[in-house]
Amino acid sequence: MQSLKELYKIGHGPSSSHTIGAERACLYIKNNYKNINRINIILYGSLALTGKGHLTDIIINKTLNDIPHEITFDCKTIKIHPNAIDFNIEFNDKKKETVTIYSIGGGTISINGLIPTIDNNVYPFKSFEEIKKYCLDNKLSLAEVVYRFENEDIKEYLKNIYNVMEDAINRGLHEEGFLPGKLHLMRKAKQLYNQEENAQTDFIRLLSSYAFAVSEENANGKLIVTAPTCGACGVLPSVLKYIKDKENLNEDKIIDALAVAGLIGNVVKENAAISGAYAGCQSEIGTACSMAAAATSFLFNRDIEEIEYAAEIALEHHLGLTCDPIGGLVQIPCIERNAVAAIRAIDAAQLAKFLHGTRRVSFDTVVKTMYETGKDLNSNYRETSIGGLAKYFSL
Repeated sequence: MQSLKELYKIGHGPSSSHTIGAERACLYIKNNYKNINRINIILYGSLALTGKGHLTDIIINKTLNDIPHEITFDCKTIKIHPNAIDFNIEFNDKKKETVTIYSIGGGTISINGLIPTIDNNVYPFKSFEEIKKYCLDNKLSLAEVVYRFENEDIKEYLKNIYNVMEDAINRGLHEEGFLPGKLHLMRKAKQLYNQEENAQTDFIRLLSSYAFAVSEENANGKLIVTAPTCGACGVLPSVLKYIKDKENLNEDKIIDALAVAGLIGNVVKENAAISGAYAGCQSEIGTACSMAAAATSFLFNRDIEEIEYAAEIALEHHLGLTCDPIGGLVQIPCIERNAVAAIRAIDAAQLAKFLHGTRRVSFDTVVKTMYETGKDLNSNYRETSIGGLAKYFSL
């Protein structure tokens, strides 16, 4: 499995595949090909169908601003992955070359099946069962496994990741007005946060306001962290901040929880998908909920069996969730969905505590099920904006 640095990425929203991935693809071309005269860029699948709403063309234009180029949205041609980009390069000497890059989820890109990163395969595990066995055999916590196999700077990296997450919450809680795009959607995080305090509902109010804050910053193209994606970026930060403040936890404990959540996300990324275009929103918001549920259990000092149970419950009950953003914008149903998943993550951790010792389904089994379910989903429900809410809601 890859480093957590390849899971948690800092970048601009609204979509890890459509903005961060597209930006990385363009940077790869700029850094590896010289003497370019012109590039004809063709976007396929989900990148073509929702690229305008996801600001893909804007990030490409910004990144390749000094290279003449044109962008074509090909909504009909089917490639082996729904997030595909052809860079048809013409060089100054008139030679031509086509480079196909796939944005495979969470901002990660693949060139000819290879992922260009120096952090490949730092973990010798392929499943949660293998990680769990290693923990039990060596009397290590999940966080300690991360620190054993990652580079020595991983704690500092995760501290920076959490700082960016918390900054997004703090910014979003003070913003008002409307999000960009034809939905003209009002920002609601500040309104939620400033509601009158009520002991019975403050859990939902605060948690939701944090999730809305990050998700609205993402929708506005601001700086966030993929956790595991931009579209699901509000779940884990909101849960971590809520528990940190409520339980008065120190930063080191939160960083450890971030490491634990990262392992869960890595297992999904390794064995399934975290791309809504490939496996629906179950792979994005479901994975984020699972990561947050595991982090919650860890923060309350529960053992590895309970952590797995919480992660399994969270992902299991997102199976089949479709990705149908209205107008190709990461706004409806995405923003509310982050808040609901944050609430569900804490509920999953609590349920795992109450039912400790009764689990029958492994986390690995649910991950495999999610992957197969995603492949079975009609393509209309995999980030194309031509099915579901996107089809039946009138702009």
